[in-house]
Amino acid sequence: MSAPVVPVALVPGVLALLPEYASIEDPVAELRASCLAAVGRLGPRVRVVASGGSGGSGGRVGAALVAAVGSSVVESGETGVLVVGNGSGRRTEKAPGHFDERAEGFDAALRADLGSADPALADELWADVAALSELDGRELADADVLYDDLPFGVQYWVAVWGSRDGR
Repeated sequence: MSAPVVPVALVPGVLALLPEYASIEDPVAELRASCLAAVGRLGPRVRVVASGGSGGSGGRVGAALVAAVGSSVVESGETGVLVVGNGSGRRTEKAPGHFDERAEGFDAALRADLGSADPALADELWADVAALSELDGRELADADVLYDDLPFGVQYWVAVWGSRDGR
């Protein structure tokens, strides 16, 4: 008997997703809705994998999203895994790291194999890829992609693999 497929989701560690950054007008409403939909498909016990661990900004964002859908963060026995990370932060002139012509190619390669990022180049391009090794060998083409955009000049993806709805 094979082990059940544990769904895995990818969300960005955007501080704007934290409750303490909420405002009257949500600057990341579409991203937030996509993240909540993805995390909601992971079940009641979610293991969060983020650079910097649970105390880093990605870990805090992951925990906040898990709490927002009424699930619990767990260390083992999970019903789903939430990976927090993002592509380059240097895609446009308005990006936090400003424009770097290598960023688009880096993100295209990362999209094709999310666990394959060169850590040195990722650091130069302001990409948060430390947790993406959890997705080694996975492609966005094989996922249910809920969000794929560059707000603020940073590449964000929200995707789910092996979720309970059959995708």
